[in-house]
Amino acid sequence: MKKVFFIAVLAVFGVTATQAQEVRLGAKGGVNFSSLSGDGFDAFDDPEGRTSFHIGAFAEIPLSERFSIQPEVLYSGQGFDLISREGADDTEVQLDYINVPVMAKVYLIEGLYAEAGPQIGFNVKNEIDSDPDDVGSGSTELDGDLFNDIDFSVGVGAGYRFNNGLFLNARYNFGLTDIVNNEDIPFDVDAKNSVFAVSAGYSF
Repeated sequence: MKKVFFIAVLAVFGVTATQAQEVRLGAKGGVNFSSLSGDGFDAFDDPEGRTSFHIGAFAEIPLSERFSIQPEVLYSGQGFDLISREGADDTEVQLDYINVPVMAKVYLIEGLYAEAGPQIGFNVKNEIDSDPDDVGSGSTELDGDLFNDIDFSVGVGAGYRFNNGLFLNARYNFGLTDIVNNEDIPFDVDAKNSVFAVSAGYSF
C-alpha cells in the first residue's frame, strides 16, 4: 500500500516539472462532515455523522483560460457517529484516509468555478472512540482487516478564488466501493463513505 501511495503522490506532482511557469501550488484545510451510505449500518449510523478535518496540498494545472486539472493529496478524517443513547456518551468510528483526488475545474465567471473528479483513498487509521470530545481518552484501535485498505469515490463541488490567491470551496465525495471487508464478518454489509467538506486555502 505504501508503494501505491508514493506512486500516486509522484504522479500528482510530477507534472509540475514540465509546466512550472503555469502551475499554481497551494495548501488547503477545513472541516469534514462524514457518514456512511448503503445498507447494513442503518441501526448504528447517526445521521449527524462524524465531524473531523482535512488538510493537504494541491497543484492547479491550467489547460485553457477557463479549464484546469487539480490533483491533491489530503489527510482526511472520516468515519461515522454511532447513534447516541440516553445516558450514554456519543461514540465515533474513526476511519482516516490519505486521499488523492484529481479534480477537473471549470471557471464559470472570474473566480467562480465548478469541479468534479475521481478520488482514491488509502486507509491509515481505524479506531473507535467512546469520548471524542476528550482527545485520546477513549480511543481503541480496531482490527484493520475489517476495513478495505483502498477506497474509490467521486467528488463534486464549487468554489471561489479571490485575486489574492485565497479561496473557499465546498465539495461532496460519495463512495463507489465498500469500506468493509465482507470476508472477515459473518454478514454482508454495503457501506460506502459519504463526506461533505468545506475548505479554505491559498494558492500562488
